[in-house]
Amino acid sequence: MPELRDIRHGYVLPNGTRREVLQGIDLKLDKGGFYVLLGRSGCGKSTLLRLMAGLEIPDAGQFEHAGESVGVVFQEPRLMPWLTVAQNAGFLLGSKLAGHEIDLRVSRALKMVGLHDVRDAWPNQLSGGMAQRVAIARALVVQPALLLMDEPFGALDAFTRKQMQDDLVRIWRELGHTIVFVTHDLEEAVRLGQTILVIDQGCFTLRLDLDAAYPRTGAEPAINSARQRLLDRLFACPNSNS
Repeated sequence: MPELRDIRHGYVLPNGTRREVLQGIDLKLDKGGFYVLLGRSGCGKSTLLRLMAGLEIPDAGQFEHAGESVGVVFQEPRLMPWLTVAQNAGFLLGSKLAGHEIDLRVSRALKMVGLHDVRDAWPNQLSGGMAQRVAIARALVVQPALLLMDEPFGALDAFTRKQMQDDLVRIWRELGHTIVFVTHDLEEAVRLGQTILVIDQGCFTLRLDLDAAYPRTGAEPAINSARQRLLDRLFACPNSNS
């Protein structure tokens, strides 16, 4: 199982002082779990995700995932405008697989995110929600055991965001990935997470295991109780230096 052990990380500010971003993060991820990292901007949650993705190296500690494949979805789709939807979705596979296998994986991923009919479209022909679906498909084609998502719906309108949340839950339940999802939106956290981890000033300050069936309306008793606990914790946290 993927596991974070005493992860510590920081950086030096222009004035020469050092800011510690993560201060001893420990977390063992259960296979197939949906984990949400919740906190204010600047609290360290996106930094933690980047470390897990291998985009940065921690100052101390280890992230062990036994060589399992990792997929990443960012807030911005980051599509290449000179490639079609299908080409963007399959870009990470490069020459690693035979062409027919790439086509198979791309077709399966695009069907899963509801974009198979626009596989030959260009990025400038897509809505924001459609572009983010391509980004999710691009992460799915590598068949990741662990899917990391950094506020992927943050730039979407409310209606599209809710639809994308529902679609993500459907994909997760169908494929069984372990997901780590970063957000600063409490309502998004309680709609999606099995385990919600509040992070503030580089530390986990609350772990909340949420036993509520999907799909969630947000009005379930378990959700209301979780929402209140999270609000209490978030308002108790000092402001981050974002």
